[in-house]
Amino acid sequence: MKKATRLFFAILFAWSLQNAHAQEYTSAEGYVEFVSTAPLMEFKGVSNQLHGLIDLDHNLIDCYVDLNTLETGIRRRDCDMRNSYLETNRFPFAEFTGQLTRGLEQIRADDLPANVEASGIFTMRGIGREIAVEGTISAGDGGGLLLEASWVIRLEDYDIDRPSVLFYELSEEQTITTRIHLTQTN
Repeated sequence: MKKATRLFFAILFAWSLQNAHAQEYTSAEGYVEFVSTAPLMEFKGVSNQLHGLIDLDHNLIDCYVDLNTLETGIRRRDCDMRNSYLETNRFPFAEFTGQLTRGLEQIRADDLPANVEASGIFTMRGIGREIAVEGTISAGDGGGLLLEASWVIRLEDYDIDRPSVLFYELSEEQTITTRIHLTQTN
C-alpha cells in the first residue's frame, strides 16, 4: 500500500509541476472594433465581448467574438448589419486561430513589450482565410498579458455585399482592431 501511495503522490507532484509552469492566458472581456468608411462618412462597430486564449507552451492564439454583440450606435444599422450582411443567425462568430511567427521567445522570456506577428485563419460567415496579423504583447495592468493587434479584411473575401449608404458605397476594405487583457490560468 505504501508503494501505491508514493506512486500516487509522485504522479500528483509531477502533474502539479507541469501545470505550475504552464503559460496559458485567457479572457472573455476584450475589445474589438471594425471601421467602415465611405466618402464623407465613417462609422465603427464595437464589442467588449472578445474572448481570447494565448498558450505559449503550444504556440496557440485563438480569439473570437459573437457578431451579435457588435454595436454601431444606431439600432437600425445594427439590425441591417447583422441580418443582411453578416447573417449572424447562420454565422454568429468571427474567429482568428493561429500561432506566433515572431516574438514568441521574447514573450516566454518575459521581455515585454514585444512586437509580434501571428499567422493563422480568420473565419467569418463560415469562410476561413489565411492572414498575418501584426501587433504587440505587453505586460497587462495587474499581471497577465495585453494583446493589441490590427488588420484589414476585404468584404468580398468573406462574401459580404458592400453596403451602400444613400449614394455612398462603403470601402471594400475594413480595418479590425483588437485589445484584450489576458490573465494566466492556473
